[in-house]
This record gives sequence, structure tokens and C-alpha cells, in this order.
Amino acid sequence: MGVRNGQQFIDHLKSNPRDVWINGEQVQDVTTHPAFSASVEQLAKLYDMQVANETEELTTYVVPETGERAGLAFMPAMDAADLNKKRVAYRLWAEKTFGLMGRSPDFLNCSLLAYWESRELAAKNGPEFPERIAKYYEYVRDNDLFLSHALLSPQNDRSKPSSEQAELHMRVVNEDKDGIYVSGGRMIATLGPVSDEMIMYSLPGLQPGDEDHALMFAVPTDSKGLRQICREPYTLAGQKSDFDHPLSNRFEENDSLLIFDNCFVPWDRVFIYRDVELSNAYYVGSALRNHTALQTNTRALVKMEFAVGVALEVARSIGADKFLHVQTMLGECLNEIEFLKSSLLRSEVECEATSVGTVRPLLGPLQASRTHLPKAYPRVIEVIQTIAAGGFMMMPSGADFTVPELKEDTDKYYGGANISSLDRARLFKLAWDLAGEAFGTRALQYERYYAGDPMRTLAMNYMGANDTEPKKLVAAALALSGDPTPAKS
Repeated sequence: MGVRNGQQFIDHLKSNPRDVWINGEQVQDVTTHPAFSASVEQLAKLYDMQVANETEELTTYVVPETGERAGLAFMPAMDAADLNKKRVAYRLWAEKTFGLMGRSPDFLNCSLLAYWESRELAAKNGPEFPERIAKYYEYVRDNDLFLSHALLSPQNDRSKPSSEQAELHMRVVNEDKDGIYVSGGRMIATLGPVSDEMIMYSLPGLQPGDEDHALMFAVPTDSKGLRQICREPYTLAGQKSDFDHPLSNRFEENDSLLIFDNCFVPWDRVFIYRDVELSNAYYVGSALRNHTALQTNTRALVKMEFAVGVALEVARSIGADKFLHVQTMLGECLNEIEFLKSSLLRSEVECEATSVGTVRPLLGPLQASRTHLPKAYPRVIEVIQTIAAGGFMMMPSGADFTVPELKEDTDKYYGGANISSLDRARLFKLAWDLAGEAFGTRALQYERYYAGDPMRTLAMNYMGANDTEPKKLVAAALALSGDPTPAKS
């Protein structure tokens, strides 16, 4: 089939209704429901870029085995130039959403590439498992499907292992000659309601006794026995004006709780089965993070550039950029952009070889940025809030600018330094949507936790560190000391 356009993406969603609930009602069609229609529209625009004359070559490649085009996230890289080409594609998609849609299709597409490259690790479960992974990678690639996932067990009692909360946590409950049956919950499936399939796996941390929970598999989102309960939406289509809510009206990524209720998974969709050791090791051993971090850090760079740009424009709109303390804060924000750019470039230039003859980005610099973002992005948002100060609270709605009786007042009191009252209100509304509204708060929380618990990810940096050079320098410095000698009188 090859790449899809936006209408094909929408048509596939329409023809595959799924069990989704939001605000106490079951959704009949996610493409038209006001909680999801905007995100579906934005995702469709991304798919359209794959077939547009001006962007087709930048976002897709020709698969040698099929002669059809596929998204560049699926492409195995042979050198640093290929990695750069993939990053360009990631950036084009991220720019379309200002980096605010963290789970665009390219994220899990590159995850599948990582699994394909490392598929032989799954042979520990049996010789058929690597072949299953390869076939699923090809299936998703060739049909251009949109995947979601959910990595965390429900947040009920973190002090107990999964085996002690079996009724709550996703697990295998039965098997037969055709496949397995899965029950239990998982959070958080970002854009899960509008995905085509779910790929499920676990983060490291399963313990002996958790074998029923040590699974990796994939199912269509419309599978019988798979239900999604969504969080309250931050906006509904047509409810709020674009002037007052330009971002949340377009880029809301709804998140859901997945509930499996005796959901059937055929054996050819089971990639890890009841193996705690393999499940714990596969997240790191597959080099998944190398591939996803290139995509997520590219998206985060665009989001950071956007947020920093908002901070700059807010400061300039009221003349606050003339003050030293504001200049210092803005300089700090600009540094974050440069740090992200540098880590992305180094990850490509110093790429590492895989066991299948391809290359992947170097993890170290990407992981450094990924673990820094939970502090860096909130700091930029704090700077926007600090500079805008009370200006956020005084802004009228866009409707006030349409009332003739208020025109003299709005023109007089809402203007800025060399900026009209209307343009300043438009800017501050944009900034508030990013830095103050529920939508913006969720975007901040996303940067804190999308890569996992920040404390654990930093600890993993230490546990997996290559400390050869630091140790060599310390050893050389210690050699300067020599052996103790008697004190000179």
C-alpha cells in the first residue's frame, strides 16, 4: 500500500470504530466527536505531507523490497547522513504542530525500527519471535499505520509488584493454540483513541513472580475487549474561539486509560511472552531509546524554540527586554535551544553500528538532553509567566474587540510598546494558552514525564554510563601523587 494521505487516515478510523468513552459518553466516531476531531485533523495534515509534491522526498523513502514509499522513521540508516535525513523529516512534522503533539506517528514508527534491528534478542523466547517482530514492522511500515501505547500500570499502589495487584495490572489470563488473552489496565495512551493499533510492552522493573505481566504484543485499537476511558478534554471543537485558544483548539492530545478485558492477541502478534528477564532487558538492549530520543528531542527542540520565541515576543511587546534581569532570563532560555541542537548533531556524527549493519544515533548526548528537559522546559514556561506577570490576568476575550462601544478603551489600555492592542492581546492569548491554560500545563507535565520518571532516567544514565575517559583522567591525576615520602625538615 505505501504511505497514506490524510483522508485515508480518517477513512480508516471511520471504518474501524473503537470502544472509547469520554465525559461519560461512548464515542461513536472519533473523527467527528468534538473532543477528537481537531487532533484527527492535525494528524491528517501530517499524513498529507507524505504525498505533497514539495515534502514527499523530505518525509518518505522508497522501500527497496516493495518499491513503495514509507515514512522516513521506518528507514534503517546506513550512515550519519541518513540520520540527518530522518531528523529533517521529524522536524518538518514537529514544526507543523509547534512541537506540541508529542505522540505523532513517527514516534512509535522509529520504535518499531529499533525492535526490527534488535529482533534477535527475542530469540530467547523461541526462534519464531524475531520473525514475528520483523513481520509486524513490515506490516505497520507498508500500511502506514498510526500506533499508540501505554507503558505504566494504573497508579493505585506503587509499593506493590504487579503480581500482588494482578486484577489491576495488564497480564495474560489464558492461552490456546491460536493466541493469548489479556486483561488489566495500562496508562497513559496518548492519542490512543485515534490510533490504528496499540503496541504494548513494559518498562524495566518487573520482578520474579511477575511472569504473567512480562509481555510485548500488538493489537488493533478496535479489538474486542479493549476499552479506553479518556481524561476530561481541555477543549471541545467549536466551544472556544481560536483567538482566545489558538493552541488548545488544535493540538489537544487526549490521553486514555486502556482496559483489557479478555482481549485476544494472536500468536503472531506476541513478541515477548512471560519472560521477566527478557522484558526487563529489552527496553535497553533493543536500543529503543537511541531511535526515539532522536525523534523526541527533535520535536522538543521545536517546542523549545516556540516557547522561547513566545518569551522573547512577550518581553519585547511591553518593553521588558530593556531590563537586565529580563535579558538574563531570556539569555538562559536561548541557551537551552543551543544545548538541544548540539546534542542532536553529536548523536548523528558519532553514530554507532548495529548488529544488522545499520547505524543508530549515539544515546549519550540525546539522553543528557532528554533528562535535562524536565527542568529546562518548565523553566522557560516560568520565564514566560514571570515576564507577562499581571498582563495575563488583564486580557479581555477576543469578543471584546468586536464591540464598537469598547473600541476606544481597548485601543487605549491594551496596547504595548510599538504593538497594537489587538496584536498584543493576540500574543498574550497565545502565551497564556501555552503557559497558563490546562492545555499548556499538560504540555509542561508531558515534558517532565514522557520519558519516564526523571529520577529513574537519571539513575539509568549512571548505571549505563561509559566512564572510561573520566576514570582515565582520574588515574592519571592520582599517578602524580606517587608514594608517600617522609616529611622534609
